[in-house]
This record gives sequence, structure tokens and C-alpha cells, in this order.
Amino acid sequence: MDVRLLAHTPNADSICAAAGRSCYSEKASADLLDMKDPEKALGKIVGMGHHSVVEHAVFTFSVDGVSRALTHQLVRHRIASYSQQSQRYVSLKDPTYVVPETVRADPASLELYEETMRKIWDAYGKLAEAVPAEDARYILPNGCTTNITITMNARELRHFFSLRCCERAQWEIRELADRMLALCTEVSPVIFRDAGPPCMRGPCPEGKLSCGRPRKPNKLK
Repeated sequence: MDVRLLAHTPNADSICAAAGRSCYSEKASADLLDMKDPEKALGKIVGMGHHSVVEHAVFTFSVDGVSRALTHQLVRHRIASYSQQSQRYVSLKDPTYVVPETVRADPASLELYEETMRKIWDAYGKLAEAVPAEDARYILPNGCTTNITITMNARELRHFFSLRCCERAQWEIRELADRMLALCTEVSPVIFRDAGPPCMRGPCPEGKLSCGRPRKPNKLK
């Protein structure tokens, strides 16, 4: 998995803090950008639950080497923009796929998994010679790798991290979420200071399904 932050709103913490302060000030946000303590102002506003102000910050990521199983989950987060590698127009002659660690750890399972993938790609190659690639692709598995570009505003990212950094999230998308959160925290430490699973901020909402292992901010990858 390769995750890179392509672009983000410059000075996002300060811009969002100024936007929030402008709601309670006679001054416009442009005149509040040089406030002495934007961290305190933004932390207070976000802490009160007024998350709309962080929608002014936008982040774009390049993600490669993840499975279609992951992206099927990812695109359920609707307040976002996605551009994904097409299986209609991109040749997938070489077998590239994600291998779960549980499969990799068991020799018999790994052998079965890789044998099945070889058969799938052999069949795909033969089909692609006989029918259009857009029809041959129907045989490709969920484990097939893909790349995708993701753009989300900070509010949606916080929601995404709340769901997908949780230990109960599927392992691959949890790894993606952890990596994205680490990149966001580097450039906007105030907006994402308490971002992550709900157990970092209070009681676990999963009830009886809780993993029982609350995460702390300094434990994030």
C-alpha cells in the first residue's frame, strides 16, 4: 500500500480558525488570519461540536496497491471525490493482488490462494483475447489491486477516521485510514488533534461488540 498526500489547503488550521472566529466577530475571516492563538480558537470551536468550520480545509490523496475490496468500502463515504483506475481501459495482464496476512501466515491457505489467482488471471487473459476487456474483467477478484485518488474535506475525513481507524474496521481500510490520518496530522495538527476512533474521545459506541482495547492519541501510527 502506497499512500501520499498530493495536496491540501495551506495553513488549514489558521484558515478554519479564522472562519470560526468570524462567526462571533465584527471582522471578516481575512482580518482574523493573524490571530495570536489559532490553535486555542479552533480547538474550542471544534470541541463544542461546530465541525462545519473545518469543511474549509480540503485534502487530496494518491492511494496505490490496495484491493477492490477496500475501495468498495471506501466509496461508501459519499462526501468525497474519487478517481479510480479503470478495469475497462487498463490492461491487467499481470496478476497483481493483495494477500491478507491470515492467508500469508498459513502455507496451505497461501498455496490455495495463489493457485486460484493464477487460474483467474489465466482465464482473464484468454477471455480478453476473445471478448472486450470490459467483459473479461467480470472474472477478476475482489483482491485485485487498484489505485485511486481521494479528495475529502476535513470534516468528512474526521468522520472517516472515526469509523475506519476503529479496531473493528476491516484491516486493510484501517491501515489506509491510519496512514491518511498520520499525513493529515503532520500538516494540520489542530484540526486532527483528536481525530481517530471514538474511544480516543470517550466511551466506545460499539457496546457489546467493543474490542476492549481503547486507543490513545500517542498510539496512532
